[in-house]
Amino acid sequence: MIPPRLIYKNGILKVLDQRLLPDRIKYLPIRDAAGTAKATKDMALRGAPLIGCAAAFGFALEMRRLRPASSAELARAAISTADLLKAARPTAVALFYAADRMLEQALAFAAANPGKFTPGTIKQFTALAEREARLVTSEDQAACRAMGKYGSALLPDNCVIMTHCNAGALATMGIGTAVGVITAAHEAGKVKHAYACETRPYLQGARLTIWELMRGNVPSELITDNMAAHIIKTCGVNAIVVGADRIAANGDTANKIGTYGLAVIAKYHKVPFYVAAPTPTIDSKARSGDSIVIEERSVKEVTFVKGASIAPRGVKVRHPAFDVTPANLITAIITERGVISPVNRRNVVKITR
Repeated sequence: MIPPRLIYKNGILKVLDQRLLPDRIKYLPIRDAAGTAKATKDMALRGAPLIGCAAAFGFALEMRRLRPASSAELARAAISTADLLKAARPTAVALFYAADRMLEQALAFAAANPGKFTPGTIKQFTALAEREARLVTSEDQAACRAMGKYGSALLPDNCVIMTHCNAGALATMGIGTAVGVITAAHEAGKVKHAYACETRPYLQGARLTIWELMRGNVPSELITDNMAAHIIKTCGVNAIVVGADRIAANGDTANKIGTYGLAVIAKYHKVPFYVAAPTPTIDSKARSGDSIVIEERSVKEVTFVKGASIAPRGVKVRHPAFDVTPANLITAIITERGVISPVNRRNVVKITR
């Protein structure tokens, strides 16, 4: 079993600190939106759908803490809270989706209850915000189950599958997106073997994905990122599935750095390349991948591993955390509403309606 990623109780959000996995299981207590944003930015909290769920609870925490005394005060607090949460990570659209959804609820409540709030009004809104956060979470869990079902159906029997980064239970509140497809297929008896790429520089594959697969008794092996082409060529890989942080309206997909290169290799070897992501990951305002902001993270995440330096002091470093895979390299996008194939603007728009 994978430990709970988020626990919300009595006005405190406990976040599983994923920086310590797989060595230690420890929870961070969070009491406001600033703490939620910091945990997200610092990568204690990661995975696009999970970031969104946490943002919803972080929003509710902030409203509970502030206890706005009037509709105008609620509106101001809600806008600033949503902005604070969204600033934590610029690429994962699930964060924006959840924060904006909570903001809409707050503004609608403010409009319906103009003027000063009574203690009863404040209590009513706090309950509404917490209920909405739980709804975001339950929807994520249901979406993961549906993606697992749709994705498993696409895979052949005795499938040899590869994944990149971590898009499993640890990245969601459910069974996961890409890794959820693998575990669902494993339960259906369809997986012969799974390969998890280590995913430099943050090693989500080495620390998290292979840990999940092992705990689920999925026959699996860990490989370094630069082994992928050789393994695909020589070990019978017949499917690749990854997650996504943002999908443009034409199907171009942003995911963890290294995904684009894996898609190019898959195309050359004629291996189906699947993306598993819930529909809130689709950003209809981004016409193509060129519109997606790519987060640049700390150089220390490249030059240090678990506190130990692995590069010369003073070295110049680039660290784009994501890359964009063009739609024409993606065989299908697996969503909770069904499978998008072929991947093009028309089909992406159709599934979001």
